[in-house]
Amino acid sequence: MNGLHGIIFAYERRGNLQELVSMRSASSIPFGGRFRAVDFALSNLVNANVTDVGIVLHGQYQSLLDHLGTGKDWDLSRKRGGLRLLPPFNYQQDWGAMPYRGHIEALHGVRSYLEGIRQDYVVMMDGDLVANLPIADVYENHVKSGADITVVCANDSFMTEDGIYFQIGDSGRVTEVFYNLHSPRGLRGLGTYVVSKKLLLELVDDCAAKDQISWRGDVLQAKKGSLKIQSYIWKGYAAQIRSVQEYYDRSMQLLEPSIRADLFCAQRPIRAKNADLSSSYLGSDGKCINSLIGDGCSIEGIVENSILFPGVTVEAGAVVRNCVIFKDSLIRKNARLTYIITDKDVEILEGRTLMGHATYPIVLAKGSKV
Repeated sequence: MNGLHGIIFAYERRGNLQELVSMRSASSIPFGGRFRAVDFALSNLVNANVTDVGIVLHGQYQSLLDHLGTGKDWDLSRKRGGLRLLPPFNYQQDWGAMPYRGHIEALHGVRSYLEGIRQDYVVMMDGDLVANLPIADVYENHVKSGADITVVCANDSFMTEDGIYFQIGDSGRVTEVFYNLHSPRGLRGLGTYVVSKKLLLELVDDCAAKDQISWRGDVLQAKKGSLKIQSYIWKGYAAQIRSVQEYYDRSMQLLEPSIRADLFCAQRPIRAKNADLSSSYLGSDGKCINSLIGDGCSIEGIVENSILFPGVTVEAGAVVRNCVIFKDSLIRKNARLTYIITDKDVEILEGRTLMGHATYPIVLAKGSKV
């Protein structure tokens, strides 16, 4: 889509993700058996024929750099345009240098990049949003409505305290903006916005001149009366990875066929980095029940209601139930895991028993040996 440019914000930390972001940004969290969170934003843009994408980095981004590479897995490795990685900047305070404090400050830090955008419109997305959005449809609605800004909202019951919420009028126009609510109300914002390049530059310059840093507070909330902010309501699956509990709950939802069909629809495929692994192996005594299994796994024990990423080994006699097991983890003989999230390269020793709860899944850090 020649008229649309993509910008993805890859935040370092979101909410309470604990060990899941100790060595990576929230955008780089593995999800769904073979994907990273950022794969969904990138795929949403590529499926809308967006060929130029800038990713604003924050901190702990080495994992994200390794994953993205040149962008060729998303057809974004190009001589002109394509994928551009925008390093984080710092501002000085009494105690030293800190990363950017908000979207506006981040955009002001890459203002020269914004000026060089070839397209007339920009879609901004959060890198930790897991959804299969029809960005082309959002863009078309934005142009037809004559809106200054279009915000993508979800009308579902999965609310988070640190999210942004919109009250919508009869015409679809945003009448009120809320965030940091203890009792969320309205439609949940998905951190996806369409705006013209011209207006975006004006907003960034105006906010910078007033030492304003927040897209939510200093633009959407403060200017809702002077700008025409229109809504686009998404009725499909959408997850924003902000806590361990949300990560676990949303991962387990993928075991429902209807959810998988909505998120991984054939019309808008989700692309991921190629793992180049062989097919998974299921031993004669092994069992897989209602689970998602990545490539290169070896299963000789029992796996039930779980998600296994590529290269996981479950030895004979081991039982894995209601778990999310990241890449290259090893579950030794007769070990038993229930409601556990293991990061990469975790080894569970023979005969060990680890048990969490559906409302309190236990996270094991990368490289742990338990």
